[in-house]
Amino acid sequence: MTPESAIREAHEGALRPLYLVLGDEQLLVHRVVAALREASSKGGVSGFNDDKFQAGDAAAAQIINAARMLPMMGPRRFVLVRGVERWEPKRADDDDGGGETKGDAKPLDLLAEYAKNPSPSSVVVLVATKLHGSRKLVTDAKKRDFVVNCEPLSRKALPAWVLGSAKQRGHAISADVADLLAEMAGPDLGVVDDALERLSLYVGPGAPITDEAVAKVVTRVRQSTVWELLDAISARRLGRALGMLAEVYDQRDGGLKLLGAVGWSVRQLVKFESALRRGVEPTEAAQRAGVPPFKARDVAQSLKGLPRGTTERWLSLLAETDLALKGSRRPADAILEGLIIQMCR
Repeated sequence: MTPESAIREAHEGALRPLYLVLGDEQLLVHRVVAALREASSKGGVSGFNDDKFQAGDAAAAQIINAARMLPMMGPRRFVLVRGVERWEPKRADDDDGGGETKGDAKPLDLLAEYAKNPSPSSVVVLVATKLHGSRKLVTDAKKRDFVVNCEPLSRKALPAWVLGSAKQRGHAISADVADLLAEMAGPDLGVVDDALERLSLYVGPGAPITDEAVAKVVTRVRQSTVWELLDAISARRLGRALGMLAEVYDQRDGGLKLLGAVGWSVRQLVKFESALRRGVEPTEAAQRAGVPPFKARDVAQSLKGLPRGTTERWLSLLAETDLALKGSRRPADAILEGLIIQMCR
């Protein structure tokens, strides 16, 4: 099931006795666990029937005993087990994963056995970043639909998540601005969510989240400035392009947010150019690509002066620059200057 499905079940009070929460996206894991814990404590004293364990530090048998205990002063117990992946074998010949055994039973097998007949008065939540798909616990969880997938979102899916999160906070946000925010703040949902929270506080209750707000809160550069920068690059005006770079570069983020904004606009250019090649009018091509309508004819004119394949080459340069900013010891501003010089060639 999805994290949204698990959270919805929790809000409706339709709790299952067992959940296997798998994945690396910690924001989703946190939200699922928090919703299940809150729902489990309803009708009782908060925290009174809670048990928290770390796999490996606590034995599987101890965890199962806690799950089998009857709740006190409440309808159910909540048992949380983190780090279940620690019970995976570290070597091919180490089949107990460094965990304890009970006879010939291994920790994950003990949990799989418990899953066949879980206590109806407990909500047991097993959290792991990853488990082998052939594990009986995993196959049973998939078959009986108690696995919650909390994997990181793809770049393609991230803008829709931004749109939904903004709506939950009471704000409208255009698809283009959501895509821009995904580019600059993603892929970590925790970072994106923090940016949305700051944007929400900045624009105020019910106000839309705009390009200008993103420029104020997330990065110093506005997309209109990025288009001016690309205009200078397209015209091979290296001095102006470097001057604009110096104005908008922010050393606090190491140039990554600026690079994200430039990369987002270049991708719009690629889409715009592709539409023009298919015979689409500039205004319509701009709408399809997300290029500002007032820039349609100027951008079309700029593209005519570029050799075929230039925008695709720019994307490759941007990818190389992204790697350099994250892994090179060179100053970020020098790396970005090198990018501008290569794009102007």
